[in-house]
Amino acid sequence: MALIKKPVTGMKDILPREMQIREYVTDLVVKTYSSFGFVRIETPAVEHIENLLSKQGGENEKLIFRILKRGEKLSLTPDTKEEDLADSGLRYDLTLPLSRYFACHAQELPMPFKALQIGPVWRADRPQKGRFRQFVQCDIDILGEKENIAEIELITATTTLLGKLGFRDFTVRINDRRILKAMASYCGFDEADYDRVFIILDKMDKIGRDGVREELLDSGFSQDCADKYMELFAQDLSDVSGIRALAEKLQDHLPEGCAEGLIEIVESVEKVKNAAFGVVFDPTLVRGMSYYTGTNFEITMNEFGSSVAGGGRYDDMIGRFTGNSVCACGFSIGFERIITILMEREQDGLYGAPEKYAYLIEKGADAAFVADVMKQAQAARSEGKTVLVSMMNKNRKYQKEQLEKEGYILDNIKEFYHSEFKR
Repeated sequence: MALIKKPVTGMKDILPREMQIREYVTDLVVKTYSSFGFVRIETPAVEHIENLLSKQGGENEKLIFRILKRGEKLSLTPDTKEEDLADSGLRYDLTLPLSRYFACHAQELPMPFKALQIGPVWRADRPQKGRFRQFVQCDIDILGEKENIAEIELITATTTLLGKLGFRDFTVRINDRRILKAMASYCGFDEADYDRVFIILDKMDKIGRDGVREELLDSGFSQDCADKYMELFAQDLSDVSGIRALAEKLQDHLPEGCAEGLIEIVESVEKVKNAAFGVVFDPTLVRGMSYYTGTNFEITMNEFGSSVAGGGRYDDMIGRFTGNSVCACGFSIGFERIITILMEREQDGLYGAPEKYAYLIEKGADAAFVADVMKQAQAARSEGKTVLVSMMNKNRKYQKEQLEKEGYILDNIKEFYHSEFKR
């Protein structure tokens, strides 16, 4: 039987040009986030199945790659159920493993703890353009900090990174899970129905207010609740005055200090930002992960019409492991989406690669000549240059064209002929 040369469906091979960009972005991520005091950690790709199925990952829990039990643990009988076959699985994100990591090592870590993670995750999703079953996530999290400085630091660090990557026209959208619940309560929805309401609200940017109202009615909610809900979005609430106006209307339905905290975050980010972006309050922002407990945020890249980063506060997750409440807040950039954008820009020279040279040696050259060229290459490398040494192909024109595609400037492709050495 012939071997299969294509990757498994939903996975992809990474060619050299893309790998160069990925390494550049990774290096810039580490340098930028390190300057904010984040330290890099690593967690295993495999997690306990009990953790992965703890009802904190939303729809992702349906997309887990399960790993079969091994050896004697894998006991098959006619009564064996699917849930009895696996005791572990591949992680679907980096937040759940971080929570387990902190719960296990809290005594060895500083408080608050600022963690940086970059690593692959796996979801058994339906593959499509730009969506893979294995992809890289890049997260920063602050654990043990209950004050708003956590949100301010996370947003500032992430926007600083995007600015260094050359992005300018983007918007930070911010909301709070408690405001979402207060709005639903104010309008008379039952608490048991909040998640259903939020799923419909999340479609606001696609179907508009009328579409949301119609879908609420189609889902069995009363007209009074739907109309009152839509009235909340009738005016522009995107700035600090909008937060105040909404808080005034919600009053007792909103926890004390919630609106004031959100205003503090927005105003602080505006004061310290060092890149060209906007910060807006978006009461329709609903992030799907069920573990969010407070502030949540998302960055939309206006020039591409898509989100490139998201996160929020998840104060209850670590307590599920320890029994003690630990405040936690995180932000994740869409690593793969950013790589795709940079690839489409076709500007390899901007991505931090050192000056590249190619030394092509005439075929048939003797060992002394080759050694001399290699010595010159070593001298150039010691100066920080990238030097590729290769034998000259018969079709030199095609060889040079291929090198140019890999980022070698034509003037830096040097040919060494044995006859010149003899003279």
